[in-house]
Amino acid sequence: MPPPRRPKAVPCDYDRDPERFRTARAVQRRHGVARDVHERVARRLLAERLTPVLDIGCGEGELAGHLPDGAWVGLDSSPTMLAGAPPPNVVGDATALPFPDGSFDSAALLYVLYHLPDPALGLGEAHRVLRPGGLIAVAAPSRHDSPELAQWLPKRPLTFDAELAPALLGERFADVEVDRWDAPLVELPSRRAVRDYLIGKGSDPARAQAAAEIADVPLSVTKRGAVAFARKRRLTAGSATRAGRAASRAAGPPAA
Repeated sequence: MPPPRRPKAVPCDYDRDPERFRTARAVQRRHGVARDVHERVARRLLAERLTPVLDIGCGEGELAGHLPDGAWVGLDSSPTMLAGAPPPNVVGDATALPFPDGSFDSAALLYVLYHLPDPALGLGEAHRVLRPGGLIAVAAPSRHDSPELAQWLPKRPLTFDAELAPALLGERFADVEVDRWDAPLVELPSRRAVRDYLIGKGSDPARAQAAAEIADVPLSVTKRGAVAFARKRRLTAGSATRAGRAASRAAGPPAA
């Protein structure tokens, strides 16, 4: 029996091939039969008054479209994506955020962490820039997503998926909540829609076209994944005292 394949980060192709990302978003808007996860996250942040949110890996700012002005700050490693995003936004790395500790009441990493070889580094940076009690939201597909088209999709295990999310979040955050879905949430009415769906999911265009030509349409696609929320633990009196002592030792003796 061959050994299991090691998880591999999904390459970021947003500058080289931005149309693949835009195709994926267009398919969701046209053929999705449920509310987009960005809207769900925005409602939660507004209900708890946890804005502005730092949207890490923001793309072209989908989350911002569900929030009022002043409630969103975007960060992405792709200048091409940020060119289509609203302000304020900044080019940056999810594993080295250009913000001080405790800068935000909330952070979002929606369909982002599987781009990182070590997602724990991205979660660590999000934890650093959150204030105590701040909320993090992450979203990812299941490793069993889109079973109707599985033979045509990339076979690589992801470094982050819906199955891994609870444990990885629980390593740093408290009060982990996971909202999963497993239902026919995309209805593809034509072979062109099947092709575009597969391209948006990372299939080679020629392979996607071959699959579309033999697809039985209309095709219902079972979507499996999760959005998860968790909180940065609040400082207790004891932990605040210990943190203060550690900071004092790090700073060294006072100047004469």
